[in-house]
Amino acid sequence: MEFKQSLAQRIIIAFALMSALVAGAFAMGIVATVHLVEAKLISAGLGGDLQRLLLMDSMADWSHRPEPDQLFYFSGGPGDFDLPRELRHLDAGFHEVFREHLSYHAIVEIVDGRRYVLLQDQSDFEERERVLFAVVLVGFVLSLALAVFLGWVLARKVMAPVVRLARQVRHRDQLLGLAPPLAPDYAADEVGELAVAFDATLGRLRQALSRERLFTSDVSHELRTPLMVLASSCELLLENPDLDQRSRNQVERIARACEEMRELVQTFLMLARAQREDASMSPQLTLGQVAEDLLGLWREPIENKGLTLFYEPGNPMDTRYNATFLHAVMGNLLRNALHYTDSGFIRLTILPCGFLVEDSGVGIPEEKREAMFEPFVRGSEKRGEGLGLGLSLVQRICENQGWSVSLSTMEPNGCRFYVELGKPDA
Repeated sequence: MEFKQSLAQRIIIAFALMSALVAGAFAMGIVATVHLVEAKLISAGLGGDLQRLLLMDSMADWSHRPEPDQLFYFSGGPGDFDLPRELRHLDAGFHEVFREHLSYHAIVEIVDGRRYVLLQDQSDFEERERVLFAVVLVGFVLSLALAVFLGWVLARKVMAPVVRLARQVRHRDQLLGLAPPLAPDYAADEVGELAVAFDATLGRLRQALSRERLFTSDVSHELRTPLMVLASSCELLLENPDLDQRSRNQVERIARACEEMRELVQTFLMLARAQREDASMSPQLTLGQVAEDLLGLWREPIENKGLTLFYEPGNPMDTRYNATFLHAVMGNLLRNALHYTDSGFIRLTILPCGFLVEDSGVGIPEEKREAMFEPFVRGSEKRGEGLGLGLSLVQRICENQGWSVSLSTMEPNGCRFYVELGKPDA
């Protein structure tokens, strides 16, 4: 069975249920015991009174009269003492009878075939029972309220180290290599064992993150040299006047791919550092400058595909942003638009604190729209040349820089990506 309540709520509920069970059992026991004892006492008292009144018939001594709250009948009795018809079926012993909307305790004895019945009004007994029931009910409610209060106090005491441990684990500084261990702050109990387990898990996680960062940093760093060789070779080839146009186009395509790879390597290198305070060490450019750079890079491939490239420079602010990250975000969105647009247009619109990339391409199916920023997710499996990592990289960069990216559809078809830029790193 799966519980939706928190652990503290479960403790309070457990205390309340335990108190309800125990207090209910005691209340029922008290009521049953008092009722049984009082019935026994009343039966004994009525039996004694009946034996006294039997003298009225045996000795014809009419000085023995019933008590004011008692009624005495017997078979063949004179006048009002004659046994009523509704009482003639009672067997010997103690009974509870109802007459004229009143309830009575009755004791019956049969002597020589004659039936003697003594009735006693039980109004006082019922009143005592009601008082007893009220007292027991109030005690039950008070015990339940006390159990809830004690459960709440105990839950706070018990859960305090667990809540503290949860807050420490959730804090992102725990992933830092210099973060102190958690276990020394806790007693050697179950919570302490949990802290030890968290220390071990966090240690393995730190090692994994460190290995990932080192791997990404090393790979990104080592890729720079072959990329520089490729770029230099392309420049030398393009300077050769004997190179025919077809070969020149291929070399330019290689040079363009090298430039994209260089920017991608730089992006991965900066993300691997995961230190936003180092952003001021990277090149800083305005939104308009980055847009102009990317238009020079992407205009030719877009127009060679037969598409129309619209650029609306707008009036962006003079705020400067991390050039590497902004290049990667805007470049990936333009590349994505190029891959998924066969005819029509691609539009880049610069806004005061962000930009729009719109296209008239095939669009993205509604069922995949929410997952498009996940790794290896593509709008159409048969289109484009990528692996579905571009939008995932865009999302990761935006999260790192405090930016936001959203996706909506164009009418009648196409996509619109809106990137809102926050304040740049100081």
